[in-house]
Amino acid sequence: MDAPQDKRDERSKSIDAISNTEKTTDLTMNKQDEATGLELGTFDSNPSADVLPGGRLPGSNDDVRFATTRKELWSYYTYYVGNNGLGPFNFGPSQFQNLLSLAGWSASDPSQPCNSSEPCMLGPFAGQVRDINSIVLLCNGISFAIQAGMFLLIGSFADYGSWRPWITISFTVLAWGISFGWLGVETPDKWQTGAVLYILGLIAYQGALTFWTAAFPQLARDLPEMMESEKQLLAGEKDMQEHETLDVMSRNRISNMSFVVCNAGEVIILAIMVGILKAVNSDAGVEQNTKAFSILIAFSAACWIICAIPWFVLEKHRPGKALPAGSNYFTVACKNVWYALKECLKLKQTFLYLIFYFLMGDTLNTTVTVVGTLQNSIVSYSTLQLTLLLIVGIFASAVGSYVFWIIQKKFKINTKTMLLVNVVFILLLDGWGFLGIWLDNFGFKNVWEVWVYQAFYGFFVCPWYSYSQTMISEVVPKGKEFLFFALFSIIGKTSSFIGPFVSSAIIDRSGNDNMPFAFLLGLGILSSFLLIMVDVKKSRKECKEYLEKET
Repeated sequence: MDAPQDKRDERSKSIDAISNTEKTTDLTMNKQDEATGLELGTFDSNPSADVLPGGRLPGSNDDVRFATTRKELWSYYTYYVGNNGLGPFNFGPSQFQNLLSLAGWSASDPSQPCNSSEPCMLGPFAGQVRDINSIVLLCNGISFAIQAGMFLLIGSFADYGSWRPWITISFTVLAWGISFGWLGVETPDKWQTGAVLYILGLIAYQGALTFWTAAFPQLARDLPEMMESEKQLLAGEKDMQEHETLDVMSRNRISNMSFVVCNAGEVIILAIMVGILKAVNSDAGVEQNTKAFSILIAFSAACWIICAIPWFVLEKHRPGKALPAGSNYFTVACKNVWYALKECLKLKQTFLYLIFYFLMGDTLNTTVTVVGTLQNSIVSYSTLQLTLLLIVGIFASAVGSYVFWIIQKKFKINTKTMLLVNVVFILLLDGWGFLGIWLDNFGFKNVWEVWVYQAFYGFFVCPWYSYSQTMISEVVPKGKEFLFFALFSIIGKTSSFIGPFVSSAIIDRSGNDNMPFAFLLGLGILSSFLLIMVDVKKSRKECKEYLEKET
């Protein structure tokens, strides 16, 4: 995609987080669920008893449960269609880079405007004149650095208390306002304002996305079939393995369906955008094209408003966990992450995957950023071309996510194998850009290449965002999922800003916009060996021994 970091990554940052409830004894639960007829009496847990996926003992009354209804689930999907990133995460960055190119000058002659044959310079920005692609990467890094600190500070609101739905609404409304604000930024002299809107837009979008995604664990856990499965497990009608298999498949189904529904909705929105571009005659000249960018960003916000309202109305406000004694909302996240890091060091396989997740996440996020800046330049920032490219990419992503899921389901392929397949395709993507360091006619240098890239990336790479998150839940101790997922989430945020900063420095030093691919390919190869080393069976054994020691 032409975004600085693909939205699918952030959508799935929390997609397989599961609420954490510690093992306790003498748990009591006595409730009746209308949808499933689930009625459980007193359950005297054994310290060595199995723990349900999600970290709960069968029958634990750790929070209020509401069965997930079909309407609620589809409103969850519908919100995803609105929060698709087309405004703040696709056209916003493209408009920003477009304004930079119009305000900049040729590297060889500052008196001449930018051209496609040599780097485009602008500044001062952050103390010096820079390649505009370097400026985009720096702004991207600044945005994600702020996000890392922000989510470390307020991330606990997603899991404790009842603030999460309201924070989702607040970030969503802020993102709408920023998107409409682009209507006032349509000339090159306002590129500094564009930089502010770009950074703030990413923060608001990712904030809304993160807190919306945090609803997923409870939605999946409270599916009627999952609650019925718990009832059968307690009655001895099925074993833990069957229940765990249903749990994994249910979470993967919701995750993949959310991608498919979102992508289908995006294609419809983009088709309407093509009509809007024709109506405003975006190809008439640079001025019309620049105005068209701002119109599309505002239109995407209008669509988001329509799609978000059902979720705001139909979501059941399931309360989160109570804050631990002696903690508050602004300190508990830091304590949890620090504790999780110490605990992770005791689990070799979990720690290996943590390092892999950091390195490969950095590789892919930055790869998409670099390719996006090259793509914008190749198509000369044409709103129509970028819109059509997005349609191809999103359609390919929807098909790819569905096909990968069908293949996994039919052949019962484990998550690690599916993830390894995705990693191979990510390395091919970096190898493609790597060749462009020396070749003038290949390596994201031609229009046909960006069309192929969108199809390739959408179909073969995008499933990574689902499987990489699912893998987390397979290598962490049961009952500790939330704790460890918080650590992985912070690690993911950290990798999101380090890669762009490094790539920006590489471009400034080398003067070659393809040079970051050398760094990214090497980093990707290194991280792939770490994934190969991860042994899921050993991880389960380590996690079991870890839990036994705790008891």
